[in-house]
Amino acid sequence: MNLLEQLKKFTTVVADTGDFASMMAYKPVDATTNPSLIFSASQDPKYQYLVEDAISYAKALTSEKEEQLKKALDKLAVNFGIKILEIVPGRVSTEVDARLSFDVKGTIAKARELISLYESAGISRERILIKIASTWEGIRAAEVLEKEGIHCNLTLLFSLTQAVACAEAGVTLISPFVGRILDWHKKDRGIADIPPEEDPGVKSVTAIYNYFKKFGYATQVMGASFRNMGEIIQLAGCDLLTISPALLKELEQTEGVLERKLDPEKAKNADIQTLKIDEINFRWMMNEDAMATEKLAEGIRNFTKDLLKLENKLAALL
Repeated sequence: MNLLEQLKKFTTVVADTGDFASMMAYKPVDATTNPSLIFSASQDPKYQYLVEDAISYAKALTSEKEEQLKKALDKLAVNFGIKILEIVPGRVSTEVDARLSFDVKGTIAKARELISLYESAGISRERILIKIASTWEGIRAAEVLEKEGIHCNLTLLFSLTQAVACAEAGVTLISPFVGRILDWHKKDRGIADIPPEEDPGVKSVTAIYNYFKKFGYATQVMGASFRNMGEIIQLAGCDLLTISPALLKELEQTEGVLERKLDPEKAKNADIQTLKIDEINFRWMMNEDAMATEKLAEGIRNFTKDLLKLENKLAALL
């Protein structure tokens, strides 16, 4: 058996792509998207009909240009999500505008709008994860949404502090970013590489997974943002892993024995201290963690840049 087949035995594999052909090829359970993936896919002539539908939808609702743009962006994200759900049997993650990352009410309102669009198309909210940045405000918004049965995927997560805050808020799923943590540490240390077994991103996700299983949190851990196959191998057994088509192909083409690294039974016996997370502690611990603070801020900026590219494309068409 290849490594991908073995991985699927104890980890839910999620496709980190907006490309439908890749999803059909690798048969993931879930899929996750973001504005950069949607922008890239929307450049493909095969998917122009999804763009045109979003434009027509927005024009039919309002003549006000700014409002048209918001409506078209939401509809395009949902159009891609609906197509993805025709391929994957599980869930799709759809992202809230990154510019709302510090706006509790704005995030809640946007999530409700996205869910409404899905439900209008006959898609149950059980199959949708609303993707929100793991700021204090994003976590508070997710706490409200989860109580309404709107499930959330808290993204741009780089620390145990963020993870525990999410779990205590009852968030469905978190996406700790393995590769971006590695990027920061390589730059900070001035080195070209860190072996997978010593990878700070791998260690971070392992610590989060063990904490959640030790203390019985229901929140699922989905490792994300991988730079190499070694990171994935070190996290075999994580609840979910969202993997790019290039790395899915590499796993599929590699033979060997894949050992389960993360195990809930082992985690229950781990010596782990509980963290107290309120707003003051959250902000202080984030302040003390330069990597998490910098990567969260950078991630929000980059998600916004990608969204603006998509906005500009739609604005020109409108």
